[in-house]
Amino acid sequence: MNVNDILVVAMFLTFAAFLFTGFPVAYVLGGIGVIFAGVGYIADTYFGTITGLDFLTLGLVVNRVYKIMDNWVLVALPMFIFMGLMLDKSGVAERMMHAMQELFGVVRGGLAVTVTVIGIILAASTGIIGASVVLLGLLSLPAMMNQGYSTALATGTICGAGCLGILIPPSIMLVIMADQLALSVGDLFMGAVFPGLILGGLYITYILTFAYMQPKAAPLAADRRPISWHTIVDVMLSVLPPALLIVAVLGSIFAGITTPTEASGVGALGAVLLAGYNRKLNLRVFKEVLISTYNTTAYIFAIFLGATCFALVLRELGGDQLIEEVLTGLPFGRYGILLCILGIVFLLGFLLDWIEITLIMLPLLSPVVAALGFDIEGYGKIDDPALVWFVMLVAVALQTSFLTPPVGFALFYLKGVCPPEVRLTDIYRGVVPFIILQLIGLAVVITFPKLVTWLPSVAYD
Repeated sequence: MNVNDILVVAMFLTFAAFLFTGFPVAYVLGGIGVIFAGVGYIADTYFGTITGLDFLTLGLVVNRVYKIMDNWVLVALPMFIFMGLMLDKSGVAERMMHAMQELFGVVRGGLAVTVTVIGIILAASTGIIGASVVLLGLLSLPAMMNQGYSTALATGTICGAGCLGILIPPSIMLVIMADQLALSVGDLFMGAVFPGLILGGLYITYILTFAYMQPKAAPLAADRRPISWHTIVDVMLSVLPPALLIVAVLGSIFAGITTPTEASGVGALGAVLLAGYNRKLNLRVFKEVLISTYNTTAYIFAIFLGATCFALVLRELGGDQLIEEVLTGLPFGRYGILLCILGIVFLLGFLLDWIEITLIMLPLLSPVVAALGFDIEGYGKIDDPALVWFVMLVAVALQTSFLTPPVGFALFYLKGVCPPEVRLTDIYRGVVPFIILQLIGLAVVITFPKLVTWLPSVAYD
């Protein structure tokens, strides 16, 4: 192992150590990059090593930062964040909950199915895990507990449905992944549709099956009423506005009418109109949403800047080549190495937010996947179908890690809004079936890559 390899390993170990100090991740990333650039310069100057690091390395960061801020694709981020936060305040989910509860109330497990369906709609509207889990928890958990649902089923359903936000488009995670890997945002949005729907379908199938086998865990509502035309019309009126917004955003991208950046503006405007339609829009709400959007966007872009410095120094040291050599040298075959990569992503999801994983690890791991030579059908319409497929696998793996005890992010989002009698161990037990369903969904996407690549090819055709 040469000096550069030692410095690469030291960078990762230093980063891991500083994660537990409580310093903001953006400062940790940028600071470690600067420190190790200085270490390399000192080593070259005074100890005769050849790391290739000097002050010009840090000078390159300025150019990288300029390119980030000049990137029109990333304009979609604050717009989609604004859209999600505004929908959170618009009362859309609350109205859908009451209407759909009447529709599914005659089915055993119907309230849990309602939560899952609303989770899918919120995922396609907001793309923010924290917002979806917290909102579903506040709206549905008291109702499910009052109806007599088991705590495990109720909390597991909320966490599983809320985590769909990072996968089902328009996902801000997919926007950043597309930017980092020079992929089409439209390709990733379209490629994520079927995996997201498959996971949602698995959730609903499990809930209905479990409720049938364990009636006491999902009792019927005592005040249920037969379905009437009034109920159906009420459901349509509650679902139609957010559905139209989703069609306006995703449909315009899929049809080639707008770019993702332009569609994000349409979504932001639509969310404002929807809040006004539900009589939830006022100056105080608008101010809160704007401030929250500024804070979230600043948090993401601060990590962008820190990760840019860290990644540049790492690559100057040959870190990408070291990682590629280590992984491709494993004696497991193509799919074995792919599973090792997904396992690394899964484990990192315990410690890091998806932003850090996307900015630091994804660009380092994607060349390894390219070198494995997966022959994925792109129908002549997708530039790099294997990479698009790989991104979907990473997204599902991250979604699974956010659900997995003991440190899955979604578990703590929900615990923060749970009644005191709901213990963290109840949530842990509740998410186990949904983790298994996630792994089944991941296996399906690995086995059938066309689930990812077919829709983008049809759209372009």
